[in-house]
Amino acid sequence: MITHEVRRARGAGLSLAVHDFRDATREPSGLTVMLVHGYMDAGATWDRVAAPLARAGHVVLAPDLRGFGASERVGAGGYYHFPDYAADLAALVAELAPRRLALVGHSMGGTAACVFAGALPHAMERLVVIEGLGPPPMPPSLVVDRTRAWLHALGGDAREEKPLAGLDDAVRRLAFNHPRVPRELLRTLAAKLTRTNDRGELVWCYDPLHRTTSPTPFSADGFMSLLREVRCPVLFVDGGPAGFHPPDEPERLACFADLHHETFPEAGHMVHWTAPDRLADALLRFFDAPLRGQTGGKPESA
Repeated sequence: MITHEVRRARGAGLSLAVHDFRDATREPSGLTVMLVHGYMDAGATWDRVAAPLARAGHVVLAPDLRGFGASERVGAGGYYHFPDYAADLAALVAELAPRRLALVGHSMGGTAACVFAGALPHAMERLVVIEGLGPPPMPPSLVVDRTRAWLHALGGDAREEKPLAGLDDAVRRLAFNHPRVPRELLRTLAAKLTRTNDRGELVWCYDPLHRTTSPTPFSADGFMSLLREVRCPVLFVDGGPAGFHPPDEPERLACFADLHHETFPEAGHMVHWTAPDRLADALLRFFDAPLRGQTGGKPESA
């Protein structure tokens, strides 16, 4: 029987909500799987992937990243950057998964997982990146326009929560951004991605500050430097032609020393929503594959 509890843990200075999925009837595998959501998402929407992983005996944790879901938001004057997410992951791993870890990241969460994995390459046993290789390359000259846009947004109502007309309105907005996802599933997801605020209004669970333009252009070269430092086996999962693919995706993938690749041609970008069973199967096969230097079912360094 799968249990789903929400616990609190400390990130890099903020209190984070962590969805904990387990099956106490199964023999523990010893592996902790951490599922890291993407932009405007939350840990709760991993549930259909988490259940089969928990049934395999893994401890499955899905944090709400800072400013998303039920996690704490940055205070006045704060902001959100990829290194902040990586720092939160480092703190969560140290507290919740000190031994064997498989890190799985989707989209923005995949990029944050790559930053963490490149900076601390021995902190995990395996890395899974689901369409999470970062945004397209950005020339440094974009810093001017991005900084202006950022300052303009901060001078306005950047953190004002705009109420939704109701759950149907939330479903309609999700359907506009995710037309490949069935409406009945979007209604379930919408309930997990919204909350009622102190004024009784239905609003999204994320900090509206996330919708502003970051002043710092994404450095593809710097990101690839981190990818080259990743030492563990890496599984890259993409959702086919309708997914998100930066133009230099092959160059980024070539940075990984031990790369495995699976494509779900009809899944689109939100693979964990549209193909959860297939994704879970792919993850379990990847987790069960022998590591380099394994003897007797355990890594030689264990």
